[in-house]
Amino acid sequence: MFDLAWPAAILLLPLPWVLRRILPPATNRTAALQVAFLPRLQTLQEEGAGQPAAPTRWRYILIWLLLVFACMRPQWLGEPLPINISGRDMMIAVDLSGSMEYADMQYEDEVVDRLTLVKTLLSQFIAQRQGDRIGLILFGSNAYVQAPLTHDLNSVRVWLDEAFIGLAGRQTAIGNAIGLAVKRLTDEPAESRVLILITDGANNAGEINPLQAARLAAQEQIRIFTIGVGAESITQAELSGTLAMDRDPSVELDEGTLTDVALATGGEYFRARDADSFQQIYQRIDKLEPALRDGRPRRQAQPLYPWPLGLALLLSLLLTCLRLNVLHRAPRHAD
Repeated sequence: MFDLAWPAAILLLPLPWVLRRILPPATNRTAALQVAFLPRLQTLQEEGAGQPAAPTRWRYILIWLLLVFACMRPQWLGEPLPINISGRDMMIAVDLSGSMEYADMQYEDEVVDRLTLVKTLLSQFIAQRQGDRIGLILFGSNAYVQAPLTHDLNSVRVWLDEAFIGLAGRQTAIGNAIGLAVKRLTDEPAESRVLILITDGANNAGEINPLQAARLAAQEQIRIFTIGVGAESITQAELSGTLAMDRDPSVELDEGTLTDVALATGGEYFRARDADSFQQIYQRIDKLEPALRDGRPRRQAQPLYPWPLGLALLLSLLLTCLRLNVLHRAPRHAD
């Protein structure tokens, strides 16, 4: 289908005539130098005075029409391309506090720390969200937007992989992370606003209380799904192979607050004790009903403006060659 990308460029069409009317005419001045071939030029002028100027004028008009047409950016549009947009806008907040380096998780028969497991499985989850817009918040003592909402999921995964313990401080500002997510999601469609918050501790930093932030999220119809990370009470020797006392590695996890935050916004709280539970959580979240966003059909455009532009250039060269040829054939006068 033929289309013009910049149809308003047609307003340039009367520009030469407008300039001719508003600009003052050129004034004749006495030549400062004596040109040796001046009689020859005068002969050309006298010969051309008796010839109609219309053909030459129409050549210039045609060149100008081609230039304006090229400025209008003609293009050929292909068939509509399928739109792969689910309409879900999801912010993911990841805890980078000091306790996330605790190695109480197993992945593929290896002992790994909590952050490593979160990054590994969360990266897989993000890769499956084709069509969604994903944003990334990293929080510790403070909360920062590492990636705004974007369809570029590969970049989000890279920025997640580059995160490390202590990047945002070694404490846990859950309320600040929720408040920042609310700020980023407020202007998005109400049916698609989702926050996934992953932490292994309790709120012990920041200026915002998590429950107050959750109530604000509920007012903006933002659902929060909280994930508490940490293994059950284990013997450290089971992981490290050394003798140790039984201990609870998740003693700092505030499951009560995380549950209240999720319920206040219509979301859910999940407990991630190992890699399998993480996978189940992501599968549950993946079943959220998508909120379809209206999208404009896209078409592949093939630009056509080089053709009129090239034709205008070719005509200009031909016109120049014709004038030079006339000049070359003009009768020469003796000095």
